[in-house]
Amino acid sequence: MTEIGIGLVGGGYMGKAHAVAYSAVGAVFGTALRPRLEMVAASTPASAETYRRAYGFARAAADWRELVADARVGAVVIASPQWTHREIAEAAFAAGKPVFCEKPLGASLADGKAMVAAAEASGLPNMIGFNYVRTPATRFVRQLLAEGAIGEVTLFRGEHAEDFLADPDLPATWRTSGRANGAMGDLAPHIVNLTLALMGPVAEVSARIETVHVSRPGPAGRVVVDNDDQAQLMLRFASGVMGHLYVSRIATGRKMGYAYEIFGTKGGIRFDQEDQNSVWLYRAEGPEAGRGYTRILTGPSHPDYVNFCLGPGHGTGYQDQIIIEARDFLQAVATGQPVWPTFRDGLAVSEVIEAAWRSQDTGRWQDVVRA
Repeated sequence: MTEIGIGLVGGGYMGKAHAVAYSAVGAVFGTALRPRLEMVAASTPASAETYRRAYGFARAAADWRELVADARVGAVVIASPQWTHREIAEAAFAAGKPVFCEKPLGASLADGKAMVAAAEASGLPNMIGFNYVRTPATRFVRQLLAEGAIGEVTLFRGEHAEDFLADPDLPATWRTSGRANGAMGDLAPHIVNLTLALMGPVAEVSARIETVHVSRPGPAGRVVVDNDDQAQLMLRFASGVMGHLYVSRIATGRKMGYAYEIFGTKGGIRFDQEDQNSVWLYRAEGPEAGRGYTRILTGPSHPDYVNFCLGPGHGTGYQDQIIIEARDFLQAVATGQPVWPTFRDGLAVSEVIEAAWRSQDTGRWQDVVRA
């Protein structure tokens, strides 16, 4: 098989990113399996037709079920709201088609478990979309940790902080209603995925989750906000190392604060997605007077960078992360071998978040229960 028809469910912000990625991935990475933009489905037939024309798909589907059943669609990419993920994924696996699903895996832990069961019963390739972890910088950090560059890790601290709802007078929207749309449902999955990738399994969690702006303007007056604005999580990893996470959608001034700091017995590492082409590395070696964090600019010697640019320090961007994801999914489909992160890896993220909510409810540390 040298070509595969891509069926995209959802044509909005992430749908566009995936359409662009599958248009570019063959040229960027020279993939053996080349994607063909076959069909797109959206919330209405009219929207689907609009996306078809805009993104270059061959056909538009009146309904996602039509897309999943179509013989020319060989793989399904889910970029629709999270409460739709489970039904679409289960139908796609039943139809014998590999699935790439945007994060989070589903709208609940039960959804995630059902989706993993369907994926593993089918034996088909499956991936979940955590794009930020694929930057050349963070992939380089994973190499540094694997090599023991900073010795034994003693502490991990991470955050995903943005300010898109920092203004208390912004009107209520779908983002301010429903647990799945709060900071823990929307932002936390990204930084939890990163934490698991760098540090391994989380054993237990102590969390405090809160709504700061408890109401917002609505068409007929103030509307109650029934989901969370920010959270703090204390972690104990299975390795015994301590960790801390901060998640917020009201962190005034933070635009893409997906950041982390790792301390070890022989050094330290810092990274911030707002400067995604830099890694700060400290090595505890040499004369004390000459020690300090060194800024490393990513370049062709770092993972996947050279496919986008030959100039060190020129940088990669957000869309490039999605193209790397597309390359990895096509590799999984072509080889039949799992490529991280699979649906089960996505479920591991949901399990940490579920433990955090239990901790909030009980006021106690909670074990992370794994399926």
